[in-house]
Amino acid sequence: MKKITTLLALLFVINWASAQVDVVEPAQAAPSSDVKPQASLAPTADDNSLLWEISGNYLKTPSYLYGTIHMIGKEDFFLTDKTKETFGKSEKIVFEIDMNKMNDMSVMFSLIGQVMMKDGLSLKDLLNEEDYKLVSDHFTAMGLPMFMFEKVKPMFLASMASGDMSGGGSGDMASGGMASGDIVSYEMEFMEMAKTQEKEMDGLETIAYQMSVFDSIPYEDQAKMLVESISSEVAGDSQFDEMVEMYKRQDLSGMQEMFAADEEGIGKYEDVFLKNRNENWIPVMKEMMAVQPTFFAVGAGHLGGDIGVIALLRKAGYEVKALY
Repeated sequence: MKKITTLLALLFVINWASAQVDVVEPAQAAPSSDVKPQASLAPTADDNSLLWEISGNYLKTPSYLYGTIHMIGKEDFFLTDKTKETFGKSEKIVFEIDMNKMNDMSVMFSLIGQVMMKDGLSLKDLLNEEDYKLVSDHFTAMGLPMFMFEKVKPMFLASMASGDMSGGGSGDMASGGMASGDIVSYEMEFMEMAKTQEKEMDGLETIAYQMSVFDSIPYEDQAKMLVESISSEVAGDSQFDEMVEMYKRQDLSGMQEMFAADEEGIGKYEDVFLKNRNENWIPVMKEMMAVQPTFFAVGAGHLGGDIGVIALLRKAGYEVKALY
């Protein structure tokens, strides 16, 4: 359970980062009077749904797409009857990563090197004395002595340190939030449902690939994001609580509008966290859907916008409609 919790934390921080990105399209010249601007394929403000049906493009049976939030308080967790129905119709359940691999010790050991910074760097090399003390005090208060994590990549530390994973104060993961049942993971719930219903499970990308995402971001920027994450929690930042409320309303557009760009931080890495991954998923989804009806469960931050999975599937020729 502890291994799964740690990797769900990793999944959370990668998609937390994705959620911070405000997609800004490059400026373009005004279209001439005889050229009509291309209509957006993204969900509209009226499409308040986490559940979507994928059909057309020679599919014999529909597949389904569901937007998750990787960690949420038990009191905020919900699954609609329609979601359970479409889950039951699907023969294969696909997550961002194959949840079965989380219990594979050979996979776990292979990832140890990817958690650590290269060239012998430590967090003290990246932060000034004040910021280092902030981070050290935060982990010490969680019962995690800083000397154990000196050489761990800062963004992985952010996945462990963020109060967002406490589900609005119901206890952070280091304190056993998931073990106590205060924290719920949609991925874990779907995995248990798949096992009960004896459904095949798979992933759109590997754990190793998700870990490698961090290597695209300079350690200095990662350290800055870590400090900002902890500082926001200390200041009582309620952004995560607001996002949870929007999630409960299934308000994809609202969530999209909420996440403002941090041009000096995570906003610089839109391609790494969001665009590239979404584009990589489409051919994988296409191949899976052609074989059998599939239920895809990915972070809700991947669904909306012009480079979101819904728009990209429509661009690829599929009909994607909200199921309310």
